Amino acid sequence: MHVPDGFLDAPTSVATGVVALAGVGICLRKARAELDERTVPLAGLVAAFVFATQMFNFPVGAGTSGHLLGGALAAMLVGPWLGALCVSVVLLVQAVLFADGGLTALGTNIVLMAFVTTAVAWGIISLSARVLPRTAASAVGTAFVAAVVSVPVSALAFTGLYSIGGTTDVPLGALAGAMVGVHLLIGLGEAAITALAVSSVLAVRPDLVAGARHLLPQDGDLAMSPRSVS
Repeated sequence: MHVPDGFLDAPTSVATGVVALAGVGICLRKARAELDERTVPLAGLVAAFVFATQMFNFPVGAGTSGHLLGGALAAMLVGPWLGALCVSVVLLVQAVLFADGGLTALGTNIVLMAFVTTAVAWGIISLSARVLPRTAASAVGTAFVAAVVSVPVSALAFTGLYSIGGTTDVPLGALAGAMVGVHLLIGLGEAAITALAVSSVLAVRPDLVAGARHLLPQDGDLAMSPRSVS
């Protein structure tokens, strides 16, 4: 999903850079209220985990490989604001130190891989919390679905940007079909990783999972241990 330098023209790249900068500023302001002695180290761990897993590619067929985007996992564990910041930091480090995606495409990659994925994932997480049973199995299933959906939606968002500022003449229908098809497979791989990670954390510290806060005891509820939400 990393968009390289030169795929989008200068005006589009500048525009996504402005959106990325404004979005990071909003996330910083919103996340400030959520930071405490638990969320700060967890956010660091999430960013480190996303960075590490993005270094590993898995095959998705026809000589194509994919890697974790991390938006759904970050949103599930630390919420949408901190989650978007975690993925943004990962993308910045990759662009600066490894030239992965390129500096002129950094804004585009932050918009697609940090903002779109976490926003879509958090929408699914929030809706599921309202309609699904309050069980760990539901939370893990929600994490799986959020990852599956968020990745191809991000691919569609790229197609939309390419229709505005693509530098080569590619039929948009063919581009959308190829992007969504490949990234749906990537999303399945990401979903498996996301569900496994969320399940592991839920088993020992459900209080650390932002997307599973509805599983914790509310006023008037009986005390719940980590095992009681399994």
